Amino acid sequence: MNTPTNNTPRITIFDTTLRDGEQSPGCSMTPPQKLVMARALAELGVDVIETGFPASSQSDREAMALIGREVRQPVLAVLSRCLAGDIETSVKALEAAARPRLHVFLSTSPLHREHKLRMSKEQVLESVHKHVSMARGYLDDIEFSAEDATRTELDFLTEITQVAIAAGARTINLPDTVGFTTPEEIRAMFQHVIGNAAGADKVIFSTHCHNDLGLAVANSLAAIEGGARQVEGSINGIGERAGNCALEEIAMVLKVRNAFYNFDTGFDTQRIVPTSQLLQRLVGMPVQRNKAIVGANAFAHESGIHQHGMLRNRNTYEIMRPEDVGWESSQMVLGRHSGRAAVEARLRALGYWLEEEELKLVFEQFKALCEQQRVVTDADLQTLMQGTSSSDGYRLASMTISDVGSRANALVELSDPEGNRVAETAQGDGPVDALFSALSAATGVQLTLDSYHVHSVGIGADARGEANLSVRHAGEILEGTGTSRDIIEASALAWLDVTNRLLRQRESVQTQEAVSA
Repeated sequence: MNTPTNNTPRITIFDTTLRDGEQSPGCSMTPPQKLVMARALAELGVDVIETGFPASSQSDREAMALIGREVRQPVLAVLSRCLAGDIETSVKALEAAARPRLHVFLSTSPLHREHKLRMSKEQVLESVHKHVSMARGYLDDIEFSAEDATRTELDFLTEITQVAIAAGARTINLPDTVGFTTPEEIRAMFQHVIGNAAGADKVIFSTHCHNDLGLAVANSLAAIEGGARQVEGSINGIGERAGNCALEEIAMVLKVRNAFYNFDTGFDTQRIVPTSQLLQRLVGMPVQRNKAIVGANAFAHESGIHQHGMLRNRNTYEIMRPEDVGWESSQMVLGRHSGRAAVEARLRALGYWLEEEELKLVFEQFKALCEQQRVVTDADLQTLMQGTSSSDGYRLASMTISDVGSRANALVELSDPEGNRVAETAQGDGPVDALFSALSAATGVQLTLDSYHVHSVGIGADARGEANLSVRHAGEILEGTGTSRDIIEASALAWLDVTNRLLRQRESVQTQEAVSA
């Protein structure tokens, strides 16, 4: 991987996770949650944080005040329409910011002019001049966005840009508001406007791309090629409709392909995954497993051919190191596509060194197990080596869920590691809450749930429910997975997956301490 030097030119990163990102259905955040996220964005190395749209809600005004008092290094921006009332409200909201920016916008495309604004070209030009000038009267750092720029006539877009620059804007944003453009078009648009607008050399040009056609990152990179020096987007690509440009992808493209682009960002890239996971927990929207950079499968390998190459040289199938973005390591996922080399390597990591005939027998048992479950864990391998069908730890014997008025009651019966029966009951706000409380009481392991979701695996009669959860224990974040035809049972198995792992770790530490003594 080509590592940027300290002299590599920088692209300014404008993060709108807290504004455009929060507009995703189901992704709204409270002011305290926005503060937590803003702290993380500052630690990540974001240059500009757009905290919200103050004229739209009291919550956004409160969030800006909280963030402004504590987050001091990044520029803090708020969005405003070209309306005097909006601008005055936004300026007041920015009072606590150490480095404030006012971001004003107005639609410019024929479609928006006719159907949304009902304004002529002349009226749009007049409004931009009037309101950018007004904003500049309050603050020095003004950004102007020509909404729906990529569907605006090039000559008119150039004229609008000239007017905004003359009125005092220091950043000009030409957004692809509805994700309509292509890389070739947006590159040419920036080249035309920058090459023809008077005063273009005095300002920073910015790109803000949506992902309706899956081109947000590609279009943002093309805009850089066309002269843009600020990229706007969000963590995990959340945002209106199909979302925004995913900033973690932009940062890693510029880092991995630095020899091609010759630009870098200010990101501490090792904080990318923790920041992504924090956002997932805050808004309850997990990313898909195959999401670039931050998805669970981004550095996971199951194919035998790929695993064999990785064991020889990781560069064969990885273009960046997982550690560079915040993952602990690559994952060799053992499943039906895995080869003997990967199984042998994992067994050795677990302390098992087998002769050829022993390995052949275990590999046959491994393949048989893969027909029953999608993934074979370390615990499964240890069970194969022990020659027993039962795994160490707590096992679910039975469970009963019932309603008690407005609450739910769960009764669970487990088999503990010594084979004894343990039964506990608990109440909760719902069946899953009651179930997890009962499991905690039965095992004595207290876990704090951060996120939980279920989905179907397979189709028809073979379909099963898979539960995935993220929990905290002693300051550590752990992931658990369970699969069953019943989603409540799958949830219990996911909880026990984490519990048994913690108990095995505890036993391992105790054993090592005993040996040392």
